[in-house]
Amino acid sequence: MADQSFPITGFSSLAIHGGHEKDPNYAHLTPIYASSTYVFDEAEQGMRRFSGQEKGYIYSRWGNPSMTEAEQKIAAMEAFGLKNEQGEPLELKGILHASGMAAISTLLLANLKTGDKILTHFSLYGGTEEIIQRLLPSLGIGVVIDDLRDLNRAEHHLKNDPSIRMLYIETPANPTIQCVDIEELTSLGKQYGKIIACDNTFATPYLQQPFRFGVDFVIHSTTKFLNGHGTAIGGILIGRDLPFMNTHATKIHRLLGGNSNAFDAFLLINGMKTLEVRMERHCENARKVAEYLSTHPAVAKVNYNGLPSHPDYAIALKQMRHPGAMLSFEHKNGLSGGTQFMNKLKLCTRTVSLGTCDTLLSHPASMTHYGVKAEDRLKYGITDGLIRMSVGMENIEDILNDFDQALS
Repeated sequence: MADQSFPITGFSSLAIHGGHEKDPNYAHLTPIYASSTYVFDEAEQGMRRFSGQEKGYIYSRWGNPSMTEAEQKIAAMEAFGLKNEQGEPLELKGILHASGMAAISTLLLANLKTGDKILTHFSLYGGTEEIIQRLLPSLGIGVVIDDLRDLNRAEHHLKNDPSIRMLYIETPANPTIQCVDIEELTSLGKQYGKIIACDNTFATPYLQQPFRFGVDFVIHSTTKFLNGHGTAIGGILIGRDLPFMNTHATKIHRLLGGNSNAFDAFLLINGMKTLEVRMERHCENARKVAEYLSTHPAVAKVNYNGLPSHPDYAIALKQMRHPGAMLSFEHKNGLSGGTQFMNKLKLCTRTVSLGTCDTLLSHPASMTHYGVKAEDRLKYGITDGLIRMSVGMENIEDILNDFDQALS
């Protein structure tokens, strides 16, 4: 293992070595700690650990060495190269969860109470959309949804509605690939004393670091590009307020019970080691697919923020290293055309989720956003003919040849 005092200057080096601590048995890779509980040398040691006077593991719902390395590695990647207000390296705390939705649940319930509101934008992941529109209102927590690409509209809500407690953004957004300006929205939110949270799943810390712009929390579904191989479900909540993360957020996480497990953490750790090289290939392929689709006669519209024609092209350039690996498009023949296209695919994969090595395509209106009201979907740009794509790492010629025959 690398000496922890060695100054790492590259992202891939951090993704490989970050968060790792020497195993007491000298295992090269972090083992799968398949233990639900941990023993104490004496009763007093157990007392010290429960009171927080001594660090150490107690129960795997509360923490586990395999899970700790995944938490530390992701937090280190999100903080890579960033400084705090004192000019020192930014330190973040991550809490690994059983899923992205579990991480979002901890975020919301640790920060919001009855009477509060959350301000967000349209075109969010379907699960997020449902939890803020269906679950939060039952707890007396309101939601305000608007086009936050319009900063004047965002400030209108922040200025005139003091019950808004949190500004929640997802950029690029699912599945229309809309981008909002993290820096400008965070500045506005802080001006009015709001909590800022950002879902960074589509971008990953390699393409985008929201903490650079001052956000308070970042969420990932680690199932996606961080794992990279579709082998495990997971999520993480990362925060900059260390006392809050180590106390209240940790307590809410433990009480909700949405903890990860050692095996999924092990798969996540090993997947993240190739994050940079995977994302470079994903993004290069996505650019070529978007350019191909944008000139195809069967395609009515392409949503990819790497195309100069995309309305959020400038924002993506400002805050992302690359435009990303996600895109969506509309077939000229709507639902029937999109269905026929998907059914004719021979190489690419018909499935939900994203971020695996193979190219994945889904139909949001009937799959990931099935639970969202039709009128809301259409208002958000999620039409019946919209196809979402996670562009994989296959040879680009094979992806384009498959599309060519499926669109013919």
